[in-house]
Amino acid sequence: MSPKENLFISSIKKDVGSPHPVEEMKNRLVSILQSFGFSYEEGPEVETEENNFDMLNIHKNHPARQMHDTFYVENKSLVLRTHTSPVQIRSMLKLKPPISIVSAGKVYRKDDDATHLPMFHQVEAICVDEDISFANLKYLIYEICSILFGSNVEIRFRPSYFPFTEPSAEVDIKSENGKWLEILGCGVVNPIVLDNCNINSTKFSGLALGMGVERIAMLLNNVNDIRDFYKSNLDFLGQNK
Repeated sequence: MSPKENLFISSIKKDVGSPHPVEEMKNRLVSILQSFGFSYEEGPEVETEENNFDMLNIHKNHPARQMHDTFYVENKSLVLRTHTSPVQIRSMLKLKPPISIVSAGKVYRKDDDATHLPMFHQVEAICVDEDISFANLKYLIYEICSILFGSNVEIRFRPSYFPFTEPSAEVDIKSENGKWLEILGCGVVNPIVLDNCNINSTKFSGLALGMGVERIAMLLNNVNDIRDFYKSNLDFLGQNK
């Protein structure tokens, strides 16, 4: 190679890549939960109706099971998972208490606007043991929020309803402009779900929480439109270098 050719090659601009903000946030959330002793478990994105709905106490007539909400495949025997909770079911069927697992990955629902996408990411965690209570759940969530948003963050729990937890709550944080913003759903595992997984609900109880990765990434990166994460805007995607 001549000196002239070598000079030309060395002068070519080489851009350094950066982690995608959603992938980076997903890994960060998983890492936080692993620091509390949760082990990582994965599951398939194409799930059975049984694992995605039935085992989680989501009955046949529940609105989430309708065609306008869920992507069905192969004559409705399989679905694109609508949440990562089926990983919890698979883990509870495979493992014996005490169980502490975190799962993360893509989920699919028929939504598409500035705050929703037909494909997005969740991080969920479940802990099953003797004498697990809502107090344990609150402590864990306060710790997670303090790590993410700072020790002075204001948090509130709002009563909610999920078929797979009882009691259930949604958690909001107070933003710098004084608005309350939802960041996760949580609750004490419904005894029906434990019984479905052959876990004695009179002896064991559990806590569960689920976080939308894009929602938290939007809050921490001051992003107003969730669709920005998936556009080919290299200036936007390169901010995390």
